[in-house]
Amino acid sequence: MKPTSRRLAALACLLLALPPALQAADAPPRPKVGLVLSGGGARGAAHVGVLEVLDRLHVPVDCVAGTSMGALVAGAWVAGVAPQTMRQELGRADWNDMFQDNPEYAELNFRNKQIERRFLSGTESGIGTAGLIGAQGVVTGQKIKLFFNQLVRAQAGERDMGRLPLPLSMVATDIGSGERVVLRSGSLTQAMRASMAVPGLLLPLDLDGRRLVDGGIVDNLPVGEVRERCGAEVVIAVNVGSPLLKAEEVTGVLSLTAQMVAILTEQNVAQSLATLKDEDIYVKPDLSGITAADFDRSAEAADRGRAAAEALTPALQRLAVPAEQYAAWRRRLEDHRPDVDRVDEIEIAGLQRVGAEALRRHLSQREGQPLDAEALNRDLVRAYGDGYYQGVDYTLLTQRGKRVLRITPIEKPWGPDYVRLGLNFDSNISQGSTYSLRAGYQKTWLNTLGGEALLEAEIGNVSAAALSLYQPLESTQFWFAQFDAGYRRERADVFEDDQRIAEYQVSRDSVELQLGANLGLFGQARIGWRQGELRPRVDTGDASLPSFRQPLDGWTAALDLDQLDRLHFPTAGWAARVAWFSSSKRDYNRLEADARMAWSYGDWVLGSRATWTGSTRGALPVWDAATLGGFLNMSAYASGQLRGDDMRYAQLRAERIVGRLPLGLRGDMRFGIAWERARLGLLYTETQRSGWLDSATAYLGGETPIGAVYIGAGRSRDGASNAYLFIGTP
Repeated sequence: MKPTSRRLAALACLLLALPPALQAADAPPRPKVGLVLSGGGARGAAHVGVLEVLDRLHVPVDCVAGTSMGALVAGAWVAGVAPQTMRQELGRADWNDMFQDNPEYAELNFRNKQIERRFLSGTESGIGTAGLIGAQGVVTGQKIKLFFNQLVRAQAGERDMGRLPLPLSMVATDIGSGERVVLRSGSLTQAMRASMAVPGLLLPLDLDGRRLVDGGIVDNLPVGEVRERCGAEVVIAVNVGSPLLKAEEVTGVLSLTAQMVAILTEQNVAQSLATLKDEDIYVKPDLSGITAADFDRSAEAADRGRAAAEALTPALQRLAVPAEQYAAWRRRLEDHRPDVDRVDEIEIAGLQRVGAEALRRHLSQREGQPLDAEALNRDLVRAYGDGYYQGVDYTLLTQRGKRVLRITPIEKPWGPDYVRLGLNFDSNISQGSTYSLRAGYQKTWLNTLGGEALLEAEIGNVSAAALSLYQPLESTQFWFAQFDAGYRRERADVFEDDQRIAEYQVSRDSVELQLGANLGLFGQARIGWRQGELRPRVDTGDASLPSFRQPLDGWTAALDLDQLDRLHFPTAGWAARVAWFSSSKRDYNRLEADARMAWSYGDWVLGSRATWTGSTRGALPVWDAATLGGFLNMSAYASGQLRGDDMRYAQLRAERIVGRLPLGLRGDMRFGIAWERARLGLLYTETQRSGWLDSATAYLGGETPIGAVYIGAGRSRDGASNAYLFIGTP
């Protein structure tokens, strides 16, 4: 061994022989480190990449503060969710569905499906002594909150921020006072929800007497919070905020509002950046091209965050600790709590108007069984779909040695009386344009069993008024009674050889009493007695059809099943309807059977429909006959152009999805083609068109916030043709 090598070896042996305290005497003490994660919507997934680098370099921190999406990532990390797991969960989440509170159409109860058919869901407003009151956000956050629960394993019990392994702070804004609110204790998931409540998009969260919204308005990069909370000497600040729009990009109310919020955010971020010191580490990932709404690009954002942190490796390594020390620190953060082995008791708390059994009927969880968090989330979303709640959440408690699953619904503060609106604009080349405006006033929970009243009026080319009283007969609302009274007047055109030869005004009024059963989320079965009268009157043209008064008295029965995933333009599911009427004063029965199905394959949707309408006794009278015509109902023919008895109809269609609605809206736009075929045994109009008829249709349309929208054209081989434009609710 060389002399120099021998001297170095001797020095090493001497150092190893010294006590550990003396070995580190000359090493500077590790500074306290605070981690700050900013808000930025979907861009906040970049924080995950930064955490991956801190993990790889063995950099522990002493406290964490976050705002908005930064609060979500910070909360999950301190609660024990590893960065790699977080990346997977963010990538697996269906963010478009998460920003839609209601379940799919198939998951709504049948009564709510009826309301969806008649009114635009976004028009609901509460009505009371203060006038009309609407929700203070497009989204109430039902599915978002359940996602937070899933991310931090709330099925093992709610986490209290004050008892987490590291000091954690989340910033929110009091929308009433504009004050900065720092959440340091209490429910972890509630704090996440409060800090992310973007004004106008997500409903404010009521917490401890305050109405809290997104903290980015007042402190999007809370550097001062970690200095105060744990005396951080070095701050790692990660800024993923969105840049301001260019002046020419501010083109409407929505973009103007977003720009105003962004200006406020950038101002407070600039103030925070001014407090950074030379020893602090500032991480600003290059997120150009990724917007705050691009949640489907979370993996890309995380990669860019990792790249930005890796570029700062020399500075970060100065804060690293040995592997064994870091592993011990990381074990403190890991969530070692076991899942609940059984639920001893289920409790529903906080209801004032709504009966507990109305919510309990949705729960598949049973006492004495292990908690199934996935099924519970699904059931709570279904319960939310009843329309009575601002949100439905849960928490797990230990009381007197028992594990209690507490369901915590919050009833809508803008209920229980609601006003809704609907519209209809229909234009085709055979009949011109028609329109109608519809309004409904709904009173819910008239009694402890959940009685409801719906008053409806319509003006335009259709004039109508109706009252519906719905009364469940027991607490689970399986059995019900319903009373309906209504008046309706509409135009009915008479065609022969593709020419409109007459125009009738058909008025009908009726009252009906029904007894029914709610068949879960599948549909309803009903039987009842109807009494009424139909009065046709010719306005113009040839009075070739009867115009005398006709009674509508008789027994009715119906079975409605609907498991389509959307009201308009479904992508999957099925629906079936069978309706029967037996006239007590005229010698006929009317039976109608209809079945529909839809399948999807990537961006392709296939659909089918089959219908039969006829009489099982006697012949259907003219004004209670089967009718065909109109969009996707033999599109080549005008609405109601084909009228008769013993109608058979079949449809096949293929649609290509060509566009999807933005985040928070359910629906898409499609280009489609359809082939239809029909036959009527006894024709009252178009009497020369015997035998099988066909129609081919091409169209562009989809489901939107203002209902169905489509434009299309149809043509048959016998020369009939038509073109359509429609907007609204049928």
